[in-house]
Amino acid sequence: MISKFANKSFFLRLGSGICLIALILGAIIPGGCILLAASLLVSLIGVFELYRVLGIEKRSLGFTGYLFTLLYYLAIYYSSRNFYIMMPLLVLFLICLLAQYVFTFPNFKTQDVSNAFMGMIYAGVMLSFIYFLREQVSGQYFVWLIFLSSWGSDTCAYVAGVAFGKHKMAPVLSPKKSIEGAVGGVIGAATLGAIYGAVFSEKISLPVKPAIAFAVICAVGALVSMVGDLAASAIKRDHEIKDYSNLIPGHGGIMDRFDSVIYVAPIIWMLLGLVQEFIS
Repeated sequence: MISKFANKSFFLRLGSGICLIALILGAIIPGGCILLAASLLVSLIGVFELYRVLGIEKRSLGFTGYLFTLLYYLAIYYSSRNFYIMMPLLVLFLICLLAQYVFTFPNFKTQDVSNAFMGMIYAGVMLSFIYFLREQVSGQYFVWLIFLSSWGSDTCAYVAGVAFGKHKMAPVLSPKKSIEGAVGGVIGAATLGAIYGAVFSEKISLPVKPAIAFAVICAVGALVSMVGDLAASAIKRDHEIKDYSNLIPGHGGIMDRFDSVIYVAPIIWMLLGLVQEFIS
């Protein structure tokens, strides 16, 4: 079984993964403007990768998406009432897309407008919840639940799948993923969450024991991360590509590496909000 892990591809992924983790630590640990700027950069790259797959990266709809991604993050930076400005900004974004659709008709199809809107929400807005979670009280501890749920479960699922995988979970979208691997990913994420919560329990204020809360949250997050991973795979399969880009050696692009993180971030934010508001 060791030989299955010891190959050139694995070590390439490992090396670039370590560099990526170092960059993430350098952005998340200080938080604030550094994390916001890093989130903006990652979001813009992610939006570009999605738009390129969807065929609008160099068209006016694409540039409108880049502009509103930037405006969205500027609104976060300058406004103390972030969530009150989100909806008007997104509505304005859709209005601008529809205006381009109308006044340049028939240059664009309806799906181009939908793709432009979806891409900005998917890679821009959803990723920003990493920043929102980090900036909460105790956010320096909460934010890592995103990565325990996504990358932690992915690693556990990979190991469990290689060791025990027999039954395919999604044979068309991702032939290498197995039900056994998925179970291992959920159990692994829950275990990591429980250990993490136990280690930092004295520094975290929650109405329930952090070890229990984090175990449940990470288990749910692991399930959600699998959907995010498969959603990104479905888009690639629809457009017959292997990776979104080759930006990260051995991993592909931002959307290849952050696909589950993007999905998990808002869910972890919501789950922690539920725990803090209703379980007290």
